Amino acid sequence: MGVGRIIKTDACVAEGAAWLAAQDARFARALDEIGPLPLRLRSDGFEQLLSAIISQQVSVASAQAIWRRLEAARLTGPRKVLWASEEDLRACGLSRQKIRYAKALAEARIDYPALREVPDAEVVSVLTDVTGIGLWTAEVYAMFSLGRADVFAPGDLALQEAAKLLFELEARPSERALRAMAAEWTPWRSVAARLLWAYYRVVKDREGIR
Repeated sequence: MGVGRIIKTDACVAEGAAWLAAQDARFARALDEIGPLPLRLRSDGFEQLLSAIISQQVSVASAQAIWRRLEAARLTGPRKVLWASEEDLRACGLSRQKIRYAKALAEARIDYPALREVPDAEVVSVLTDVTGIGLWTAEVYAMFSLGRADVFAPGDLALQEAAKLLFELEARPSERALRAMAAEWTPWRSVAARLLWAYYRVVKDREGIR
């Protein structure tokens, strides 16, 4: 099984959105309300995953502050993190648990360029083998750092809530249930994720959802 479609431009996202709209009128109505979907591509590599680890269970502002301190201390590369003392990393704001995760990521010596050439399932498997990287982080990395067109993150609470609202479900779907729903959105599941995230933001602003 190959890599599959890679999202590289806004035109790719628009193509996926048009396909989804043609499959389900509810997607079409949501797109009318949302407008064009964002590309949301990011760089790949160690720093992106380290940033994801830092962002776990803290506010955006706190994560940004910690990252700035790591950059100032030149502790954002794998070798620097591996060689850094716990005291150095703690001084930048990392908890004991996140220090362990950061060092595990550095020790993993992942071949990041090679991940660009392997199937989605293998990307997720390689990343989740690292202590501190869960399924959600791996799937989001595949979507936005590698541009994979057919990856979804059903464990995301905003996606679950958006699916509940858009498809008028009685309750927020479980991760397992949403993964099953998303199977119908192949080969554009990552565009469906973009659509649902955008829809969630629109509805949240309109109805005051927390």
